[in-house]
Amino acid sequence: MKIAQMSDLHYCAKNLAEADRCFGFAVTQAIEAGVDGAIITGDSTDHAMDAHAPAVIALARQLKRLANHCPVLMLQGTFSHEPPGLLRMFELIGANHPITIADRAATFGLSHSQFEMVESSKDYRLVVNALPTLNKADIAALTPNAVGDASHQAGDLISQILESFAAGNRSLRMRDVPTMVISHGTVLNCMTEHGVPMAGADHEYGLGSLFAADADVVALGHIHKHQVWENERTVSPGGCQIAAYAGSIGCFHYGEEGQKVWVEWNMVAGNPSFEARPTPSRQTVDLFFDGPPDLDKIREMAPSLKGLFVRLRYEVDEEHRQRVDRDAINALLADAAEVQIEGKTLIVERVRAAGISTVTSLSEKLKKWCDATATPFDGLEARLSQLQSQSSDVTIAAIMDRLNGVAVALDMAAADGPGEALAPSPTLSSLPVDESQADGSVEAALPHGVTSHHEEQQESLFME
Repeated sequence: MKIAQMSDLHYCAKNLAEADRCFGFAVTQAIEAGVDGAIITGDSTDHAMDAHAPAVIALARQLKRLANHCPVLMLQGTFSHEPPGLLRMFELIGANHPITIADRAATFGLSHSQFEMVESSKDYRLVVNALPTLNKADIAALTPNAVGDASHQAGDLISQILESFAAGNRSLRMRDVPTMVISHGTVLNCMTEHGVPMAGADHEYGLGSLFAADADVVALGHIHKHQVWENERTVSPGGCQIAAYAGSIGCFHYGEEGQKVWVEWNMVAGNPSFEARPTPSRQTVDLFFDGPPDLDKIREMAPSLKGLFVRLRYEVDEEHRQRVDRDAINALLADAAEVQIEGKTLIVERVRAAGISTVTSLSEKLKKWCDATATPFDGLEARLSQLQSQSSDVTIAAIMDRLNGVAVALDMAAADGPGEALAPSPTLSSLPVDESQADGSVEAALPHGVTSHHEEQQESLFME
């Protein structure tokens, strides 16, 4: 017997194109494969919507196609995605087979024409234990003074419910009736669609509690990445157990890993198997630049990105953010199906030295700044004194003399070949200053043979 599992359809206006293309494709494949029943393991919608919303109408249309072929069972998902009662409208769809809603913990049997609440007097081709999303607020209300421990209570309650299914599932397996548990929640240490392990004490399931239900298959929803676990039974009658997330039907976010699929289960008591059937989900690509995006590189990659969904991310310093040309990037990627640009500006943090406004002299302000930035003050103090006492012409002359002296020495060294290391030319900081000159004259501080520009002008006037 074949059962189709689809999950996390997330129909809404934003996801409509992706969800309807992928779910419609899966419905067509399931019909062609001749499945005997279909189960949707939660989050058929992305949020509350009106019955006349285009996304609801599109979902109803696909559900009707599926229900015209086989019975359909829909599981309640996360309340923020599927508000309580929203799924009930789909029971009203007129089709060849009914659409059954599982919004409470219950056991359903698959007859030839529908999923129905199990009756002990009937025989079924498949028995499904449904465990939809539980409201942790309701669970907390059951135990006074323990509201903060609702997550642990939910885990304990879920484990108890799963264990209560075991005796009935074991009995059914001995009669060659395959069994399944369907639920919507997080398995400890499962992987998200972005490759992040879900580790924590507040998740609903552990693999041990899931397999403790002793069902042949545990079909899960909520996590968007398809992943599978297997377990060999150690109690009689033996056989294999499989737990699996079908994953979301389509790719609804950038950065998601793995192929999107629907799962075709081959239900055999004690020996189930499955095939993951890929859907035509959109292909996303992430580009990252550490700095302004390189337009030449984007131009080079553009042909390979045609028809894909591209997210371009960059980090840029505050002073360079004006160099990012978003219009040029969009023009280069015009053939992509979608372009999403996400920029992060790294703001320069400016540290103000405490008390700097209370001192009056520039030297004292410099000392405060050096203390705040852990910068040595001694060398800077001498240079500040020179800059204050010397004219700009003297400063420039000293620097040019040093540069010219180094250049001449390098030329001589190149002509003479390898020799002794060159002695450094005098720097501005090494020039002596005659502080006895009240008018601030610094000619005495210049090296031998160097005069100030002011002095040269005076000599030329006298010569005239």
